[in-house]
Amino acid sequence: MRIRELIAMGELGLTLLSDPAHLDRPFSGVHITDLPDPGRYLSGGELVLTGLMWRREPGDSRRFVETLAAAGVAALGAGRALLGEVPGDLAEACRDHDLPLLDVPEETSFRTLGEKVEARLADPRGALGLHRRIVAAVAEGGGLEELCALTRRELGVEGAVVSATGTVVAGDLDGGLAARLAREFLAAPRLPHVARTPGGPYTLFAVDRAHRAAGWALVLGADLLDRADVGFELAACAALARGRAEEGRRVERRLAGQLVALARSAAPDAAELAARLRTCGIGAAEPYVMVAATAALPGAADGPGPAELGGRVVEESLARRVVAAVQGGARVGTMAGDTGVDLAGAVAIVPLRAFSDSGAREDEPRKAREKKEKAADRPGAEVPVRLTVQLQDQSHVHRSVHAVLGLLRDGVATLQAGDRQVRVSVGVSAVLTGPGAVRGGAEEAAHARRLAEARGGGVVTSDEIYTCDLLLATVPDEVRRSFAQRILDPLFEYDRRHRSELVRTLAEFLDCAGSWNGCAARLHVHVNTVRYRIQRVEELTGRNLSSMADRVDLFLALRAC
Repeated sequence: MRIRELIAMGELGLTLLSDPAHLDRPFSGVHITDLPDPGRYLSGGELVLTGLMWRREPGDSRRFVETLAAAGVAALGAGRALLGEVPGDLAEACRDHDLPLLDVPEETSFRTLGEKVEARLADPRGALGLHRRIVAAVAEGGGLEELCALTRRELGVEGAVVSATGTVVAGDLDGGLAARLAREFLAAPRLPHVARTPGGPYTLFAVDRAHRAAGWALVLGADLLDRADVGFELAACAALARGRAEEGRRVERRLAGQLVALARSAAPDAAELAARLRTCGIGAAEPYVMVAATAALPGAADGPGPAELGGRVVEESLARRVVAAVQGGARVGTMAGDTGVDLAGAVAIVPLRAFSDSGAREDEPRKAREKKEKAADRPGAEVPVRLTVQLQDQSHVHRSVHAVLGLLRDGVATLQAGDRQVRVSVGVSAVLTGPGAVRGGAEEAAHARRLAEARGGGVVTSDEIYTCDLLLATVPDEVRRSFAQRILDPLFEYDRRHRSELVRTLAEFLDCAGSWNGCAARLHVHVNTVRYRIQRVEELTGRNLSSMADRVDLFLALRAC
């Protein structure tokens, strides 16, 4: 088929923008793409249709056209839907490479154009494959849910998009299966990767070039390694949809960051604080919590920083219902000479109404979810939730906090199980209300995050920081190690030489509040054995366990190990 014949289809409204001699240029089929480098999927002789999603700057046009020319394509059709016009730099690049350029008006869909060509070519296989139809639909503005629906309807393959924390971004996928596939996505030596599950194979594709810990996986319910081009095209469509959503989230992150920065300033204006809190979607009397996070990648030379990655982990774990703003490295102190708490990291303001029973985890029954959330902290005991204010519906607030904690713990656990190099540390403040609580909530969440970092990662609530663990977490590592070694090294050395259990006995003795019989029962030894061991501890350390001060020193030394 020749370009002249295509333009003659007046209902399409196509216009040739290049040399009139190109009207007689033949083409053998249609290929729809918005990949910035589609060369490996081109066989030559095609009419390439693009919505210009790949164009970010004028230089992108030349790179794209050079790729098409190298692949031997017959012509390029540029849609106006995104930019409203065909940019001049694209026309110039096509002219330099003698590539015919067609102007495709906004009202002409790529799908319709492809079907017209298909019918004219009378190709029984369809010059425009089913997966190309899907690409066309998404390029014209379809979202991720539409992408998954079209994948199922057109290709007969179940499709979903899953984050690295195991949350389902789009599609219909069980939460447990999503977490398993997220772990495989993180651990796969290369992508695409086929995950074998009891329900059948799933092929995983990276949605974009983001670090996997902050990335999304396109999940297709079949082994598609021999048709990887389909998956790559669909993943590119998902990346386009993510990019659109990300533009709005950048604005929201900036607004949240401005609120926290204002709250941390020397004398914030109360009215402005209240206005900024409303801008972030939280009412003056609405309960919320602050979440602080970092995610370290030891030894990584590139990729996102700890604050940025920590923020993405929080956002994905909480199903993108919140945004996390990256904060600078300022420290806040309360007294002269106090270095205070390091606030560097990501900070999210989490409205609890977004995590009520109806919306917390729809794929998990409420009673089972509450039981799991309670067990995550202490078996048989409910998670303590400290309130800074009296709220009329406290049971509703508690359920929402449990939902937030459960989602954060699940997300962190999934991520760290899939990528054992990542250390995610998350701190959660008490329940807060009003703009005046933002500063204290941010500091409290940062304290909890610092304690989580000292523990090697995990989720720490505000209730856990008001202990000696917080004091130890704020002490430099080398000072903490030196303190523990100075006091306990004689005991460790004695245990190594004599294969004894002085350190264990000391820990149990202190945990039993100095009860000889209680310690003996725990260790399953005679009480006189405990007395002898404690005497040896006192001799080796020079401490007197009948002295409260010495007991505190030994207790802290054990906790500092």
